[in-house]
Formats: sequence, structure tokens, C-alpha cells
Amino acid sequence: MRNPMNPYLIRPLSKLGTIATACACLLSHLPILAASDEPRPLFIEGYANQLSLAPGEKVAFHISTSAAKFSMEIARVGAERKVVWRTNNIVGAEYPVPENASSHGCKWPAAFTLSIPANWRSGYYAAKLSVSDRGGKYVQRNARTAESELFFIVRPANPGNDTKILLQLCANTYNAYNNWGGSSLYGYHGRAKLQGNRVSFDRPLSGQFYRWEASFVKWAEQNGYQLDFAVNSDLEFRPEILKNYRLVLSIGHDEYWSAPMRDNLERFIRDGGNVAFLSGNSVCWQVRSEDDGRALTCWKQNYNSDPIFQTREYANLSSLWSHHLVKRPENQLTGVGFLFGGYHKSHGQYMDGSGAFIVHRPDHWLFAGTDLKRGDEFGGKNTIVGYECDGCEMTWKDGLPYPTHRDGTPKSFEILCTAPAKWHPDDSEWYERWEKGHTGNAVVGVYQNGGTVVTTGTTDWADGLKGGDKTVDRITRNILDRLRK
Repeated sequence: MRNPMNPYLIRPLSKLGTIATACACLLSHLPILAASDEPRPLFIEGYANQLSLAPGEKVAFHISTSAAKFSMEIARVGAERKVVWRTNNIVGAEYPVPENASSHGCKWPAAFTLSIPANWRSGYYAAKLSVSDRGGKYVQRNARTAESELFFIVRPANPGNDTKILLQLCANTYNAYNNWGGSSLYGYHGRAKLQGNRVSFDRPLSGQFYRWEASFVKWAEQNGYQLDFAVNSDLEFRPEILKNYRLVLSIGHDEYWSAPMRDNLERFIRDGGNVAFLSGNSVCWQVRSEDDGRALTCWKQNYNSDPIFQTREYANLSSLWSHHLVKRPENQLTGVGFLFGGYHKSHGQYMDGSGAFIVHRPDHWLFAGTDLKRGDEFGGKNTIVGYECDGCEMTWKDGLPYPTHRDGTPKSFEILCTAPAKWHPDDSEWYERWEKGHTGNAVVGVYQNGGTVVTTGTTDWADGLKGGDKTVDRITRNILDRLRK
């Protein structure tokens, strides 16, 4: 017990009981740390106000951070990662996250703006945001750091002046899968497993460049191919750039397209331009751009909830391009589609597959210099037939596949290679015209309609370039060298 005249003078322990009691008495009179003395979590996130810019244009960076100051380093990512700009001690501030940030953006003010220098070449630019501190004032005195990354594309100052190849990055797909704020266009990783129908670019978006396009860009630049860069929405809002090129490229996972994008690229092909879809699941879903390209709407399998459905303007439904109400299957553009493709070595489908294509017409110009023969396989070592694949309805004659053309595949389309693929029931059986148990194919093919269109029918084609597959390398060179002229 305490001495009432001096609360800190302890009587003999024999009269108190236990040492623990004495310690408790002492601790009860020590100062208690206020909650404000404990350090807050350290974080930094942000986004750019534009997806693509030309030299001389200004990009605004919208940043929220718990730190008072932050740093930024901008690098062009190509054959190498080259730092082109950095600065420190930018004033930081934290902003709330709106409940509808996923669909309508964060609406954070710009932390600062930057004019794109004239000497920045066209490419993918990664901006690394960094903060650091020493932890708490009294406790948790740690050296702490936090980083995040945002991106933007620099278009060429003079489109087509240095190269006739335009690579349009799959930025719409990046946004569709982005669940920052709680929702994406998918339910599997959404808040409460709910699927969104609108996604905003005005929120942190790291993108999928490193998963899909980066391997191709590195290979191309290391092998002397210069590329000009754009993003999906440039085909919609800046279609005039197309006239400067001979070849437009789609790499990886180019899944979400608007009607103006398709209109403009199909016109480019009719006018003699060439396109190579070194990609899969391409042009699968129709989206509508909103907010001047800063948001996408897509109702997908819930197409009857799309406001367009009530107007009966079914061609504009934000659902499958190949839906019977839309009546504009992606095959008409790419030669192939996801309805007759599916998964290979993913989503539980063909998990024991070879990951390779089987060659059917080895005399085609696509295979020049490969020494491939009919029935040969290639690409299995690097699983170039993987994840998501596109195909066409086909029939077999004398051991060779031919398109039926009933699915929209152009009359001049030639099937050069195939590999088995199959949809997962969770993805397909919502569609009332789906044939349960249907098995499809990944298809490599070519057609002409003014210009030439090549498709490799798989998201993972560039994995063969990354892995050094000589056959994939040769075929890709044949495509670029022929179609850029």
C-alpha cells in the first residue's frame, strides 16, 4: 500500500503481498503514451491525369501520402530501364478515398505538373513515388520506406517519322482488372465479391505492362525494331495518328475495346494498313468510354442491366462483341474470337497441355526460315499457348483445318496453327447460346482485306520471345519485317 503522505513511498513488501502488486502501483502513476505519439502507417499512392501525352504537353500527378514530403523518379522502360527525371521534397498531403472511387475516381488535387521534355522518346514511362521516415517519436523508431508506381505513355512528337510500327498498349484491360477502391469489372476480387460495371482511370493504376507487353518491347528494341507507343484510347480519340503507320501491334491481353476503336482500326485495314494481334482474348468485350476517356463502362454478362438494353440499340450493348444481340463478333476484325477459343494450362483447362502450337501449313510466308514441317510443334518450352486463347469455328478436310466462316471469320482467313483450348463453365454458361462442354482452339492465322491481319491467338506469345525460342523469334521477325513495309 502507498503511504498517504507520499504515494511513491512503498511500505515493506511483507505488508504488501507481492512484487507484482508493487510494480502495478508504480506503473499506474507513470505517464501513458497518447495515441498521437504512435506513428501512422506510411504510404504513398497516385495517378496521372492522362494515359498518353506528346512532348510539350503537361502531365499532372495526383498524389495522396501520409508523409510531409515525397520523391519521384521517372524512367523509360524498354530494352533497359533508363531514368530520365527525378526530384525530391515535393510537398505531400493525404486525401480521402471517395466511396465511389473505383467507378468515378478519387478527385484528388494535383500535387504538381510536368511538361514532357522534347527529347523524351516515345515509350512507356514508369514514375516511382517514394517516401521515408524514422518511425515514431517515442516508440517504433524504425527506418521506414514506402513506394508505389504509376505510369503514362509518351507518344512521338512526329508520328511515324522514325518507324512505321505503332504499338498500342492494352490500357483498357489494365483498368478493367484494377480493383483499387474496391471494385473492378470482375467479382472475384471485388469488395464483397461484387462486380463493377464502371471503372475510372482517375485512381491508382499500376497496370499490367510488365506481365504482357514488356517482354515484347525489350525483345524488339534489343533487336533493332523501333516502336512508337500509344494506348487503346488513342485509337478512339486520336485516330488521325494511324495514317502515319504501316503496322499496328496488339500484344498480350487486349480484351476491352470501344466501338470507335474498332471503327477506326477496321478503316485503317481497309485502307491498306496492317495489324498483328500477338495477343489473345483480344477485342472480347465492348466498352463505352466516358468522361472524355477517363472511365469505361461494361455490363458484360449483366447486359440486360445496361441502360442501352432498354433503348433496343443492341449494337452498342457493353457485352461480348460476339453476343447475338451485338452482332459484331471480334472475328470480323481479328480473324478469331474467344467463343471458339478458351483456356490452355489455366483455369483448370488443359492443365496437362503441351503449351505448344501444331503447324498445319508450313509453306506460308509466316514460317520462312523456320524449317517447320506439317505436324511439328513449337513454343511448348515457354508455354506460348497459355492463359487465354482465341480461335474460330472450323472443319477438317484431308487432315487440315478450314474456317466455316459462320462465326464472322473473314473469307480469306487461313488457319496456320492450332492448339486445344476450352472455356471454364463459370465464364461461359451465362450465355444462353453457349454449347455446354464445347471445346475450342487457339489459332494462328492470317487474312487480307485491303491490308493484312495476323493473329497468334494467345495472350502468351511474347513469353516465347522472353524465353529465347528461336522459332517464335523467327516468326515474329517475319511478321514485323513484312508488314511494316
